[in-house]
Amino acid sequence: MSEIKNVVLVHGGFVDGSGWQEVHKLLTADGFRVAVVQNPTLSLAGDVLATLRIVRSLDGPCVLVGHSYGGAVITEAGLDEKVAALAYIAAFAPDAGESVNTLIADPPPGAPVPPIVPSPDGFLFLDREQFHTSFAADLPATEAGFMADSQVAWGTDALGGQITRPAWRTKPSWYLVATDDRMIPPAAQRMMADRAGANVGEVAASHSVYVSQPQATADLIKQAAASAGH
Repeated sequence: MSEIKNVVLVHGGFVDGSGWQEVHKLLTADGFRVAVVQNPTLSLAGDVLATLRIVRSLDGPCVLVGHSYGGAVITEAGLDEKVAALAYIAAFAPDAGESVNTLIADPPPGAPVPPIVPSPDGFLFLDREQFHTSFAADLPATEAGFMADSQVAWGTDALGGQITRPAWRTKPSWYLVATDDRMIPPAAQRMMADRAGANVGEVAASHSVYVSQPQATADLIKQAAASAGH
């Protein structure tokens, strides 16, 4: 396989792609061509199409990277022939027939419950007052406050979208576990990473690990690119 110099970054629920800025900066400084997908987050199928639109525009193979709900997106979109490897950043990695909804339905005893607030018209938000603690505890209060105030409405069809064929069954994968995550319990992250046969790294960080620990995030992505390109 040719050297992989393309990276596609997919954001999760409640946020947009701007959180990838520092990771983008680190990777482009190392010569990678980096694209950031802006998920509509209305449905899983729609987000997969948005991701494939970017993947198929590239001039060669790529590492497909997903944070949080973005992990479900790359699990489905990663079957595309241009995807050489998957990188999960504190992300959901569902199996066939699973959705984010099914993965969060039975949390481990004592695990924090994300402060999700449904809107009357079928969308989900995180409670603004609890956003900092639950989603971004290792970020400055001002930065977490901006993220809380600029939330992207997360559609329940995205939450409930089921995986047909998980790409991690046929593509090499990497997983960065955030050990202080209060959105996806670290034990659940390790379970999904182990099930996917992923190469695992861990870092002490909140769910916003890609924002608070951009170097560790970029390093894992570069490992995926180097390994899958040989």
